[in-house]
Amino acid sequence: MLTKRIIPCLDVHDGRTVKGVNFVNLRDAGDAVELGAMYAGQGADELTFLDITATVERRETLAALVKRISAHINIPFTVGGGIKSVSDVGVLLSSGADKISVNSEVVRNPGIIDSLAAEFGSQCVVYSTDVRHNGEFWEVYIRGGRTPTGIRAREWIKQIENRGAGEILLTSMDHDGTKNGFALEFTRDISEMVQVPVIASGGAGTMEHFVDVFTEGKADAALAASIFHFREIDIPDLKSYLRERNIPVRIEK
Repeated sequence: MLTKRIIPCLDVHDGRTVKGVNFVNLRDAGDAVELGAMYAGQGADELTFLDITATVERRETLAALVKRISAHINIPFTVGGGIKSVSDVGVLLSSGADKISVNSEVVRNPGIIDSLAAEFGSQCVVYSTDVRHNGEFWEVYIRGGRTPTGIRAREWIKQIENRGAGEILLTSMDHDGTKNGFALEFTRDISEMVQVPVIASGGAGTMEHFVDVFTEGKADAALAASIFHFREIDIPDLKSYLRERNIPVRIEK
């Protein structure tokens, strides 16, 4: 059985890690590179770094930050934010990133997934989608969760998988930062629909929430931010808790 992955997420603004609730009211959580190195040492399976202002302020994700990160950690990491082209991705991967995450540009140009998968392989391409239930269906949002698209998330995600995305990072904006648990029903729906790994994001607050998302939600990986940044839960303790409950996880000897 494949092990379940624990992935700290670092939302980056000017090299600093920030965290909010429902995508707003951001507060500083520390230096992104220092936190990344700490999580690697604690046994995190992967890291995700998202430049949350890149698409809003129309800045490129800085290759310099990626180089700093790669020099300090020894586990795979994904970088996203403001990616608009194959050349953008080439720069990030050559700077040390293992995968890239694309979001807003996919809605504007779905064919970018085909191009990236053809150029670098699906294993490098993570489709990161921010969704919110609008009372009728789960809707895709772009521009850091600021802009609704009217797109039905379920059908859209299946299309993007078919185009070549190697993983789906699924963030429920309704749950983000609330610490009330993941969107279990929707996560399970997507996990059962697609053939690629699903990373659940948004709502982690307790160790039990991770058990729930791996069992009820059928997620392959779980991503969290503030509970790790502010040391509410430490990764070694979380992995021991999961293993005790028969959730397969990697624990270094």
